[in-house]
Amino acid sequence: METGETLVRVDLAAESVASESVPESWRRKYVGGKGLGARYLYEELEPGTDPLGDDNVLLFLTGPLTGLLPGEQRSVVVTKSPLTGAFLDSYAGGSMAGRLAGSLGDHVGILVTGRADRPVRLEIEDGEVSITSAEDWWGLDARETDERAGEAAVACIGPAGESGVSYATIASDGGDHHAGRGGAGAVMGAKRLKALVARNDPPELGADLRELHRRYEEAFATDDTGRWQAASETVETLDFANEVGVLPTRGWQEGRFDGADGIGIEAVRDAAHDRERADEPVPGGFQVESDDGESVPRGSTPISLGAGLGIDDFDAVATLGSVCDRLALDVISGGNAVAWAIRASETGLIDRDLEFGDEAGARELIEEITHRSSPLGETLADGVDAAAAEYGGDDLIPSVKGMALPAYDPRGASAMALAYATSDRGACHRRARPVEVEALGGTDWSDVDRVNRVIAEQDRRAVLWSLIADDFFGEALSATLGADWLAAVDREYSPEELRRVGERVWTLIRLFNCREGFTREDDTLPQRLTEPLEGGPNDGAAIDAAGFEETLERYYERRGWDDGVPTDRTLERLDLEGL
Repeated sequence: METGETLVRVDLAAESVASESVPESWRRKYVGGKGLGARYLYEELEPGTDPLGDDNVLLFLTGPLTGLLPGEQRSVVVTKSPLTGAFLDSYAGGSMAGRLAGSLGDHVGILVTGRADRPVRLEIEDGEVSITSAEDWWGLDARETDERAGEAAVACIGPAGESGVSYATIASDGGDHHAGRGGAGAVMGAKRLKALVARNDPPELGADLRELHRRYEEAFATDDTGRWQAASETVETLDFANEVGVLPTRGWQEGRFDGADGIGIEAVRDAAHDRERADEPVPGGFQVESDDGESVPRGSTPISLGAGLGIDDFDAVATLGSVCDRLALDVISGGNAVAWAIRASETGLIDRDLEFGDEAGARELIEEITHRSSPLGETLADGVDAAAAEYGGDDLIPSVKGMALPAYDPRGASAMALAYATSDRGACHRRARPVEVEALGGTDWSDVDRVNRVIAEQDRRAVLWSLIADDFFGEALSATLGADWLAAVDREYSPEELRRVGERVWTLIRLFNCREGFTREDDTLPQRLTEPLEGGPNDGAAIDAAGFEETLERYYERRGWDDGVPTDRTLERLDLEGL
């Protein structure tokens, strides 16, 4: 079963749709998904392209195993981020990924250029893509847009994307799933592209894949990660982070939250409804009822909108999460933006009555950010770094490359400091998560161990996201990196070749970011994290700036980068000469 060899190119300005071949060498060297998206982005964009300008491109891609693997199906959106100005890949689960793969036929994805002169959507069915008016969809939220499409799967923007909020998401399943961080939704909004609509069912498994699927599904069900996911999805992340003292609380001032029990896994299970078992999760989280209707809180919801804002009432947190989901606004960046405003209010930087624990005040500010309806909302819509540049307070909320930190405070898990600083899209806990071993396991790593662990995870995830595998099921592929699955679809790789693909993809993205002006100075942590953490087992812990620089230098040496720039020798070794 051969995967597609073509890509659909859509020019919204010219209202044209064409199918083109994907270079065979690219398919071999980058596999698909993240890797192929990175190669196209490098090829298509001139350095300095405005992320919200007509010349930015937006890629919606599947991987060679999308719709085939056990676990939640995923697809990826690749573009230049309006939040960071760096490479951006953002992944979404739910129904859209499998149905996109089934609707594209032999195509591996869609590359969108230009800007429409009116709101449009892309209809995808039987391998064909058409541009259709979406003028009567413009202004709808994620849930309303999903309902307009009937039985089809939808990936859409909400009001946040239409307003160009720099961390607007692309929502599917009515806002239950998102391509979340970095602002891909704002790029869609700038292009006047309201939605993608996939009409066909996911691809069916052939006989050769059904047995492979069964074996891996059974193995994952007994794996530690599989059992954890089946019991709690990502929601228990809050309980874990609180236990080990790395839970960002009240705007990154503390590492533990006294109200964690009220918004943690047990509170979520108690609120779950319409299930045969009240404690049974759905993909992405648990289905609950909030004041804004049904929602599926993920782990980031109680962390960013609960502990991060000092809110210990689960109903209030679920409501805030549902509001963000419908508006298609990233809950991590949105929660950090509100936390920044509260701290700025406390320190007198802004004249606004805000405080931690106030759900109504947080919701009001989220609406202002989404619609850019106040001076403060207008500024915060471009991120916490933009707010600090306007009002001061660059030490209030930590960020890397313009992206606010997410789930884990690195002062209590030093390997995460390196993971955040060197992440290819800004502060991200998904590129590498050494915290899970370092903090919970009490591992006493050397500096070399930290560097090796972060690099290994970054490379492994780069290849798994080129396949594209579910983040958690990907753990079951660690031994082979999916080589046996690729062989079943007539793509022959050894595990060692795939490890090299991961390193190649990571290095290519580094080249892209270097070309966009990023340097060693951007691979750093904010001053805020050199100040002591308060409370919990890591009370008094802080990042040692000089020690971190030594670790970063060791990371560069291990990567074959000269002061952050891949050397000619490294490019030759990874078959990236000429880039």
